[in-house]
Amino acid sequence: MTGLAKAVQDTNTPELRGFREVQRLAYACAEAVAGQLRSGVTEREAARMQRVWLRERGVRDWFHLPFAWFGDRTAFAGFKVPLQFFPTDRKLEPGMPFILDMAPVYKGFTADVGYAGCLGLNPLHDRLLADLEAHRELILREVRERRSLREIYEDVERLMTAQGYANRHRAYPFGVIAHKVDRVAERRWSPQVFGFGTQALKGLVSDVLHGHREGWSPLWSPYRFSDHPPQPGLWAVEPHLGFRGTGAKFEEILVVTDSKDPEQSAFWLDDDLPHVRRWAEEKVAA
Repeated sequence: MTGLAKAVQDTNTPELRGFREVQRLAYACAEAVAGQLRSGVTEREAARMQRVWLRERGVRDWFHLPFAWFGDRTAFAGFKVPLQFFPTDRKLEPGMPFILDMAPVYKGFTADVGYAGCLGLNPLHDRLLADLEAHRELILREVRERRSLREIYEDVERLMTAQGYANRHRAYPFGVIAHKVDRVAERRWSPQVFGFGTQALKGLVSDVLHGHREGWSPLWSPYRFSDHPPQPGLWAVEPHLGFRGTGAKFEEILVVTDSKDPEQSAFWLDDDLPHVRRWAEEKVAA
């Protein structure tokens, strides 16, 4: 068991508090920027707003720089090559969905979050957001059952199909629904390569090599290399629904341990997040 895996056995260790702090910081950024979005703002401007907000609060490194997707780009319509993920001059319009995605490193801890919203009313987008709740529940339940990552991926996809949606995380590199995150050595400044921080990339590459030798992968995909039980550690999980030109997702950290206690074997790092609060409010309203 890795040092990180040992550290996360207790849900309130300094280790987990560090990851929880940066995840909450990232979601606070998403909510702040979402509240400033107006008709005519471009994806590039929205991405820059995220960078500025986080840098003003001490972020100096990234797993990846912030992304923003508007309109049918929230469903990755027509995405064929990685460069299409980067922010464009697409302008936000009334009723248009958007996704903000950022992965800051703060005090050596990493988060990777996705926030789905809409500029004004959009009943279809509301439905997608509501239907994501079942995916959060399914993923946690099946990780606790120690199903293989590949099997869980397939079950998520089956649920999306039953709901009438397309699986849009298949458009990500390697079709991943999740990837491991870890501590990153603190630097006063860390360069980026194609929008990804070099320090964080080194850690991911190290996990790929280490996992390959031991028969596991830090990338949670539909392919054979993910045909193994969940590896202890922290996973940034992002189920992504699409319906025609509308997409929605959440992304947050799932903690996996080697505990024999089902509730301690896997749990979401934090339940006080925007999408979780939204689902709770909807239940109260109903």
